[in-house]
Amino acid sequence: MGGLEAPLLLMRTFWRKYGLAYLFIAPAFLGMLLVHYGPMVQGVYMGFLDLRLQTLRLYLQAPFVGLENYREILLNPESTFRAGFLYAVRTTLLYALVVNTLNLSLGLLVAHLLNRPLFLRGLWRSLILLPWVVPSYVVGLLWGFMWLKEGVINHLLVDVLGLLPQKPHWLIGPLTFVAIVLPTVWRSWPFVMVTYLAALQTVPQELYEAAKVDGATPWQRFRFVTWPMLRPVTAVLLLYGLLGTMYSFNIVYMMFGHGAGYPGEWGDLLMTNLFRNTFGMWNFGLGAAASTLYMLLSLGLILFWYRVFREDLRAR
Repeated sequence: MGGLEAPLLLMRTFWRKYGLAYLFIAPAFLGMLLVHYGPMVQGVYMGFLDLRLQTLRLYLQAPFVGLENYREILLNPESTFRAGFLYAVRTTLLYALVVNTLNLSLGLLVAHLLNRPLFLRGLWRSLILLPWVVPSYVVGLLWGFMWLKEGVINHLLVDVLGLLPQKPHWLIGPLTFVAIVLPTVWRSWPFVMVTYLAALQTVPQELYEAAKVDGATPWQRFRFVTWPMLRPVTAVLLLYGLLGTMYSFNIVYMMFGHGAGYPGEWGDLLMTNLFRNTFGMWNFGLGAAASTLYMLLSLGLILFWYRVFREDLRAR
């Protein structure tokens, strides 16, 4: 027993110090285990099964096929699932890049404009925030009507402003990418703006005054004073934006007939592709394997994000 006294004493000391805290977080941990990690492990396992309409009653007892679903997605050139999945990966990555670039740029620019004396500044802030409170499925439905050939956008561009010689088909072909990017930016950039605005108001004015005394130009003040203070906020906004765009679903789903229509290779995102091929085609094994690959892709992007912004997050 003499050899156990030291570990037991250490455990008692640890429990007295941290025991109550662990009791408080235990319900949250159990909830995460049941709601998140349990289904996640089950979904990964389903990717190794031949789980289709014919074997759905067997569920987790469906035939085990190993890596066959992954081979079907990544290596089989004749697979109809593979072609659409790879197109969706390309479109989703490009969609995430363009949407987040526009969101951060537009949000930062407007935040700078609203961070200075302006007539009816509070009213402008409230009006700019309105798109953000509109549900994403409503945004997809409304913009779907606006993008029609005889819709509001073509009427404005062709009949009113005369910017285009004829009315294009925005929901067909490569223009579909523009049709899904603009509604997403329209809805999401106000959140970026208000976050940047709050961050700008925390920058000490003494830093700007000192920079002016040293003869710094407006660009130099932004580069050496404002931007270093905004990098941690930018890191969080970029992570939030990446996750939001990588898992975007509602706008495309509602814009193309509640999932009944095919958005085409330039409009089909990974979430809509997985939904259609998994639940529309009853390919639950393939869908689970594709979802696992997507999870690994998202994890890789998050790790890359952390490497880029690691020092900024630690500094704050």
